[in-house]
Amino acid sequence: MCLILEAEASDPSLLKKHSVIRSYQTSRFTYPSLRIFFREHPQFEKLPTEPAPLPLLVFIHGLGGSVAQFHPLLTSLVNLSSCLSIDLPGCGVSKFAPKDWDAYTMESLVELLGLIIEDYRREDQNVVLIGHSMGCSLSAMLATKSMSFPNSLAEHVVGLVAVCPRAETPSPDEVSMFRKLLWIPSPIFNVWRNYDKRGGKDSASVARFVGADADDETKALQYRFNYQSKTPVWRRMASGTLPNYENGVATGGFPGKDVWAGLEVPVFLVAGEADNITKPGEIQKIASFLGKSHPIQSEMDEASESVVDAAVPVDISTEARSPGPSKAKRSIRPEYFLETNPDTVEEMYEDPSTPNDGLSTVPPQPSKPKKVLKTTILPSPASHALLYQPATVRILAGLISDFLCTQVSPRLSLGWQLQYLSDAGKWDVKNLAKWKAVKPVSEPIDGIFRAMKTLREVDEIHSPEVFVKEWDSQITDIVDISHESPVYDPRGLEKGGIRYHKFPTVSKIPPTESEVASFIALIDHIREEQTKPGYIAVHCHYGFNRTGFFIVCYLKERCGYTLPAAISEFAEKRPKGIKHAHFLDTLFVRYCVGLKRAPTL
Repeated sequence: MCLILEAEASDPSLLKKHSVIRSYQTSRFTYPSLRIFFREHPQFEKLPTEPAPLPLLVFIHGLGGSVAQFHPLLTSLVNLSSCLSIDLPGCGVSKFAPKDWDAYTMESLVELLGLIIEDYRREDQNVVLIGHSMGCSLSAMLATKSMSFPNSLAEHVVGLVAVCPRAETPSPDEVSMFRKLLWIPSPIFNVWRNYDKRGGKDSASVARFVGADADDETKALQYRFNYQSKTPVWRRMASGTLPNYENGVATGGFPGKDVWAGLEVPVFLVAGEADNITKPGEIQKIASFLGKSHPIQSEMDEASESVVDAAVPVDISTEARSPGPSKAKRSIRPEYFLETNPDTVEEMYEDPSTPNDGLSTVPPQPSKPKKVLKTTILPSPASHALLYQPATVRILAGLISDFLCTQVSPRLSLGWQLQYLSDAGKWDVKNLAKWKAVKPVSEPIDGIFRAMKTLREVDEIHSPEVFVKEWDSQITDIVDISHESPVYDPRGLEKGGIRYHKFPTVSKIPPTESEVASFIALIDHIREEQTKPGYIAVHCHYGFNRTGFFIVCYLKERCGYTLPAAISEFAEKRPKGIKHAHFLDTLFVRYCVGLKRAPTL
């Protein structure tokens, strides 16, 4: 299957469903066609709003990037709070307009982003900014209290996550060199880009971002994103990052020490050891700018080990690889983290506007969380693509989730939200009586899978806590294919040694060929990473139709089954099997053209 390169054609379903195209007018420019992704928390109206609603999570991409690069993170973090992300002009599916070079300076983009964020931010709602690469600099400019960058949004920013950030303003020599490169006419520049892209996913342009030894999924994604980056847009934005120097003083362009030092919120800096674009040393420079005002925390210490709460599949349309031998996944070692000086959770809550009496079932939400700096350097192969790199994205998702609920607001804990909504009778499995009547876990399916119904956080039989005790010696991974937020906290599984993977699909509709290809790639990847024998459990709501469809496709495409044999194998191990007739019809049409299923007599 060919790799789909065009932005609109390859746009993940989550982004398509929750995106609109809008026009915005700043003080100087009109941006007529911008893709705005906004997905409100599915239970927003049922969660506490005093003294303020859950913070809005805003994702800002970098030079040549797009919202699609955040898709793996969004798949996880949309369950925590409302999420907003913007394809900057000319990026992703946003139109390249206006053409004025000044519309792409850092200051112009900050003004545009501030306008859009204010448009989506509810009254009294605060904001957490999550940036990647150049998006980190834009985020810092939006959040800083530095007088050189007055910005009204800064009063509402309560946290900043910077993934692969740049610390300093380019030097005069760097500016001179880059300006000479930008003087090269576009036709010649495009000739160089085409030469640089020779070899597709194995080209020099891809290796520059992800490394020559990156896995095929990461290379394919990077090749797609490089392809989608338009030369005239890249040239304008790159030019906008360059400051003007007068008497040795820089104005405009990438921010430096004064902007970073002006941050008065919790900050989480993440770098990749193998990043050749923004070196890991950049986060140490930023840490020095923040100084003693932000006590440093590491992401792992003896008292509190970071737990990954979600993982996401590779969302590409290439043909999945055949499963290979198991490979042990590299763990995060303590030496990859900077010096620790942790604040306690109690200290974080010491805010006069949100006293912590320790008795309320609703935890406090600080209006001004304590300043703290957390820094992480993910080990190789973590590169500039760690945002969507399969080997690192599950780790990154968990680290960000932990930062949000421990340093910004404990209400951003999915576990607390589930408990609160369940206690209030607002969030639970659909048709509880029917769910209880379904057998929790199937018999083994071809020695690879077990089909199961969704877990339930407060259930006495089929909750994460009970499940881990009963199944941790047999099941290594759970793939959650339900579309909505899970009605259990996946971190309960992760703490017990069972890895959780979110692969959202829509109920009642047979999975598409692209979704099947991505599911197969995900299962292949899981099997490669398994370090001990064990089953992969798959669940939708009850564990029959969508679950059966995907498992049957895997048995057909990877395990040598004929389609009827695969359907029978699933039905024998999960009695009644796939119930929806249109699911079965789709399977026969897809794999056995011309074969018509006989009616049941």
